[in-house]
Amino acid sequence: MNTQNIMSGIMSALLACSGGALLVIHVAESVGLNRSETVTWMFAVYFLGGLLNLVLTIWYKIPFGGAHSITAVAFLTSTAAQYSLSELAGGFIMSGLIITFLGFTGLFNKVLNVIPKPFIDALLAGIILNYVVKIVPAAKDMPFVGLLAFFGFCITFKISKRIPPFIGALVFAIVGLLISYDFPIMQFTKFVLPHTVLPSFSMGALVSIAIPISILILSNDIAVALAALKNNGYDPPVNKTLIFSGLFSATAGLFSGHAANIGGMMSALCSGEDAGTKDHRFWAAIVSGTLVMLFGIFAWKIIDPIELLPSSFVTLITGFSLVGVLLNSLQSTFSATNFRFSTMFTFIISVSNISILGISSPVWALVIGVVTAKLFGERTETL
Repeated sequence: MNTQNIMSGIMSALLACSGGALLVIHVAESVGLNRSETVTWMFAVYFLGGLLNLVLTIWYKIPFGGAHSITAVAFLTSTAAQYSLSELAGGFIMSGLIITFLGFTGLFNKVLNVIPKPFIDALLAGIILNYVVKIVPAAKDMPFVGLLAFFGFCITFKISKRIPPFIGALVFAIVGLLISYDFPIMQFTKFVLPHTVLPSFSMGALVSIAIPISILILSNDIAVALAALKNNGYDPPVNKTLIFSGLFSATAGLFSGHAANIGGMMSALCSGEDAGTKDHRFWAAIVSGTLVMLFGIFAWKIIDPIELLPSSFVTLITGFSLVGVLLNSLQSTFSATNFRFSTMFTFIISVSNISILGISSPVWALVIGVVTAKLFGERTETL
C-alpha cells in the first residue's frame, strides 16, 4: 500500500459519503422517518455497500468502489413520500432481486437495450435538475458560502483532473460555513441499533420503485463501473457482480436501504492511473470500502453534526454534488439526434414531478417517451 492508493481510496469514499448521505437524510425526512429509522437506512446502504465492494475487491483482486446509488436516491425524492416505509422496503428488496435475476440469467445487456439510454438520461436529468437549480436560491440565502463553493468548484476543475470539482465546492463551502455561521447546540443521539423492517410487497411499489431503481442502478452505476474497470485494463466478472450487487441490495432493503452496489465514479477513482500501479490499485478500493463501512457503522453519530447544517447549505452542497451527473445526462440526452421529441417529452415530464393513478412522474416519463418515439418514428434497433 502506498500514498497513491490511500489518497484515491479516501477520495472515492468521500465522494460516496458526502452528497449521497445528504440526499438519504433528505429523503428520510420527506417520508417522515424517525431518528432510528434514518440511522438504519444510513447503516444499510453504507455498511452493506462498503462490505460488498470490499468483498468483491479482495475476492477478485479488482478495485471495486462504491456504496449505494446516488441516482436512485435522487429518484426517490420524487416518489418516496407516496409510500409507507414497509412499501419502500418491499420495493427495494424487489429491486435487488431483479438485479440478482438478471445476473443469474445473463439478461443484463438485453434489459438495458429495451429502453434506449437517452431516455434514461433524460429521466435522470429531469429529476436532478430540480436539485441543481436550487443552488441559486440557496446561494442567495448564504451568499458568502455560495460564492466560496462556486470558487472551490471552479478552481478544483482547473487545477486537477483527478479530484472531482464537487470536492472543492464542499471543502470551500465548509470553510465559508465555519466563518460565517453560528451553529446551534448539537443534540447527541444515543446509540441506535439498526433494525429490520417488515416489507410490504405491492404492484405499485414494483412499478414505481423497484423497476425504475433497478434500471438506474444497472445503467448509471453498475454499467459505468464495469466500463471504467474495463477501460483501466481489468476484466470484471459481469454476471457475478450483478448477483452480488442484487443480493446485497435486497439485504439492504430488509433494513430499509434502497441499494448496496458498486459505483461508477468510485470504481473509476480506485482503478485509474492515479491510484498507483495496476497490480496494487485494489488497495485503494480496500481503503474506500473500509471507510464507507465505518461511515455506516457510526451513522448514529454522524447524523447529529449533519443535521446542524442549515438547510440552504445542504441544498447548496446537494446541488453541486449532482452538477456532473446532470451535465453528463443532458449531453447524452440531447446529443442523440435520432431521439428529439421523445427525449424532450421524457425530460419535461420527469421535471414536472407529477403523480397520476398512483404512478410517479419518472415512470410516466419513460412511458410517454417510448410512445412518442414510436409516433414520431424516432427509432433505433432497440425500439
